[in-house]
Amino acid sequence: MDLFRQSATANLLPRDGLVRYLGPVFDPQDATRIFADLQKNIPWAHDEVVMFGKRITTARLVAWYGDEPFAYAYSGTCKRALSWNPLLCELKEKAEIFSGSSFNSCLLNFYQNGGEGMSWHSDDEKSLVADACIASISIGAERKFSFKHKQTKGVISLMLENGSLLLMEGETQRFWQHALPKTKAVSAPRINLTFRKMRQ
Repeated sequence: MDLFRQSATANLLPRDGLVRYLGPVFDPQDATRIFADLQKNIPWAHDEVVMFGKRITTARLVAWYGDEPFAYAYSGTCKRALSWNPLLCELKEKAEIFSGSSFNSCLLNFYQNGGEGMSWHSDDEKSLVADACIASISIGAERKFSFKHKQTKGVISLMLENGSLLLMEGETQRFWQHALPKTKAVSAPRINLTFRKMRQ
């Protein structure tokens, strides 16, 4: 099932969770400014994950920020959060206003083209507050984003536009996985920021 535009209050999931797509919350000019700032001023580094018992360096670049130097462990790797910079504080405030939630951390991913993506996973690490809202801001190339129910295997997909905001709430991480499929159709880069709530 493909969903491209929905009301901001509509739940994209048919069951077991809440996902709301608000569409672009930044105009193209702001999105261009944000992308250039993030690309230049974030200390991007290649991610390292453990897959099938082997440590692999991913093509995508990542960065991890927070209110405190939170340790975030996932996929066999651990990162220590950096302190917020002014732009990230601005983006966090925007995400909090639109979501009605508060966040204390942010994981950033830099996909340099459509050949870089993310396989099926859930953001359900024990270090995260269970069922807390995760706010995902997309800047740059429009990309397909998919959800798959863990039991029924049903899949729902939508296109994440430049400057857009997606909210994943409630039991979503318990019952659904999500992915950013690779595609040869996209050559432009995309930066994704996922604002989260870490356990204190």
